[in-house]
Amino acid sequence: MSVIECRDVTWVRNQKTILQNVQWSVQKGEHWAILGLNGSGKTSLLNIINGYQWPTRGMVCVLGQTFGKTDLPSLRKQIGWVSASMADRFAADRPTDSALEVVISGKYASIGLWSPTDKVSDERAALRCLEEVHAEHLANSLFRVLSQGEKQRVLLARARMSQLGLFILDEPCTGLDILAREVLLESIQASTTQPDGPTILYVTHHTEEIVPGITHVLLLSQGEIVATGPKQTVLTDKNLSQAFGLGVTIEWKQGRAWLQVETSLSKAPIGATGM
Repeated sequence: MSVIECRDVTWVRNQKTILQNVQWSVQKGEHWAILGLNGSGKTSLLNIINGYQWPTRGMVCVLGQTFGKTDLPSLRKQIGWVSASMADRFAADRPTDSALEVVISGKYASIGLWSPTDKVSDERAALRCLEEVHAEHLANSLFRVLSQGEKQRVLLARARMSQLGLFILDEPCTGLDILAREVLLESIQASTTQPDGPTILYVTHHTEEIVPGITHVLLLSQGEIVATGPKQTVLTDKNLSQAFGLGVTIEWKQGRAWLQVETSLSKAPIGATGM
C-alpha cells in the first residue's frame, strides 16, 4: 500500500520555484528521513503533504486519498505532527494543561476544546503512552514548564493516542542538548519497531539523527531531489556533498551515519548554500 505518492509535484510562489518535479513514493512498512539544508524545500513538501499548500502542478495522494477528491480536514486527523513550534503553541494556548492532558488531547486531534468520553480510560491510555517514551513521571507536571526535550517526548506520547497512518517529526531535536537528543532519538527508534505503528517521516539536516529504524531517505537541494531510496544508497559522500554544497564524508557507526566536513566553506561551489 502506498502511504504517499507525489508525481511531478512543483510549487511556485511569487514567481519563484520552491519545489521542482518531485517524484516520491512511500510504501507501508517504510520509515523515511527527509534531509536537506535550510531552504531546500523540506517544510514546503510537508505542507503540501498535509494539504496546507496546493502544488502548482502535479498529483498528491496520501494514505490512499488523492488530493482534490478527498476531505482534507478528515485526512489530517490521520496525520500526527511533532515539532518545536507545536510545543510552543501548546505552552502558549494551554498554559494550565498538564502533560497528561496534552497527551489525552491527541485522541481528539485537538489543542484544547476536547471532552473525554471516558476520562478514566483516557487517562490510563495516556499514562501507557507516556511510559512508552519514558515520560510517565511528567504526567502531572505543567506542560509549559517542561524542558524542550521533555515537551517533545510528551508530544510523541500524544501522537500514540490516536490511530495514525502517518507521523511527521519536523526537526524535533532542534534546541536539545546531546543527552536530551539521544533520549528523544531512542524513543523515536522504539516507535519505528511498532508492528502496527504509523509510517514515520523524520525531517532533519543532521544525518546522525537518522536512527537505524529509518529505512529510506529523500535528499533535497534547492527544491529538487538529489537522491531517494534506501538510506545506504542515498547517504553517500557524493550525494551529500552535492546536497550540502561542500565536500563531506560519511562514517557508519551503530546503524547511524556520521558526517565529517572535508573541505572548507571557502572552497565550496559558489551559490551552494540552498534557498
